[in-house]
This record gives sequence, C-alpha cells and structure tokens, in this order.
Amino acid sequence: MKIVSAILGCILFVLFFGFALKNTDQVDLHFFLGYELRGPLVLMLLAFFIAGAFLGILAVTPTVFRHRRESSQHKNTIQALQSAAGTAASAPQPDSVTPR
Repeated sequence: MKIVSAILGCILFVLFFGFALKNTDQVDLHFFLGYELRGPLVLMLLAFFIAGAFLGILAVTPTVFRHRRESSQHKNTIQALQSAAGTAASAPQPDSVTPR
C-alpha cells in the first residue's frame, strides 16, 4: 500500500508541476479602492486555494470543539452509570424479599 501511495504522490507531483510550468503568465488581481496585485497565475491560484482551505478549517472548528465537549460529557456519564451499576449490584434491592 505504501508503494501505491508513493507512486500516486509522484504522479500528482508531476501533474501539478507541469500545471505550474504551463501557467506562469502574469495576471492582475484588482481589489477595491484601486489596489492591484500582479503575479503569476499559478501563485494566485495557490494563494486562493490555501486561503479557502484555511477558511474552511476555521468554519468547522467550533463544531469540532462542541462534539469533543459532548463526547467528554457522555464518557463521564457512562463511567458514572457503570460505577453506580457496580455498587448497586452488590447492595440488596429495595424491592427484593429477604427471608427471615
């Protein structure tokens, strides 16, 4: 499996490297208030890809932390119930009939 992963990684690297070599033309990026940024197309694409990935991670972060907190609370509840079940099994039940 490691060999297949390495071969796939090499193929992707060659494809992306070829894409970068073919897209070296200068492009202008116009912002508001007259700001302008000039650079190679491939670097502009890479910058926006990285910015999008970063914003996506930022958008998911609160959900991940909420799920972690809920999971921790559920684990604590399960441990409390298991310890209560362990002590309740050894103690007599209130509804049980004991012979005299």
